[in-house]
Amino acid sequence: MSQLRKMHIEPRWPVVLTIAIVLSLIALLPNRVRAFPNWVPPLVALAMIVPMTALSLTTAQERWLRIEKIATTLFFVIVGFGMARILTELLIKMVYRSGEITGLRLLASSIALWVENVLVFSLGYWRTDRGGPEARANHMSRKPDWLFPQAGSGRESEDSAPTFVDYLFLSFCTATAFSPTATLPLTTRAKLLMMLESMVSLVTIVAVAARAINILGS
Repeated sequence: MSQLRKMHIEPRWPVVLTIAIVLSLIALLPNRVRAFPNWVPPLVALAMIVPMTALSLTTAQERWLRIEKIATTLFFVIVGFGMARILTELLIKMVYRSGEITGLRLLASSIALWVENVLVFSLGYWRTDRGGPEARANHMSRKPDWLFPQAGSGRESEDSAPTFVDYLFLSFCTATAFSPTATLPLTTRAKLLMMLESMVSLVTIVAVAARAINILGS
């Protein structure tokens, strides 16, 4: 019997819900600022949801966990590249004062992009830390990428291992405070990911959203 069959599998419904929200936000963005054809994000999302569903329906967990890891990485890279492309397009339209996009549309796009940034990086943190959700839930030997309060206080137990909600909170704090709060990055990749998220959030709020509010107020 495979070792992974005996492992605790973290519930995937928060992740599936997050993917659905990200797809909805992408659909709300104007076609002129989208980085990919409409069918690309749903296809990658489906590639994530299928193995997540299969984990609860089959005993071949080791295979589906590998597929899920690859699909999640692809989703993070593709959607992350899309966010960078959208942000660049919005900045170009602002600089050249394009009449194609109004203040209201610019504000709506900036809000959608900011929320998408939080959700996508929460997926990245969740997939990266300590080798993934199952490695954390079953306390496999991996160096942590983030130090959570329950670990720092010595109260971490089998039931208190970080779950997706912890990484969602980490991502939200990074996008709003632009710095670590209660959870500290320990590895280089963790620091780089948080720097990247903070940079996207800062440009979105300071440049795009502020410009949109200025247009609406004039």
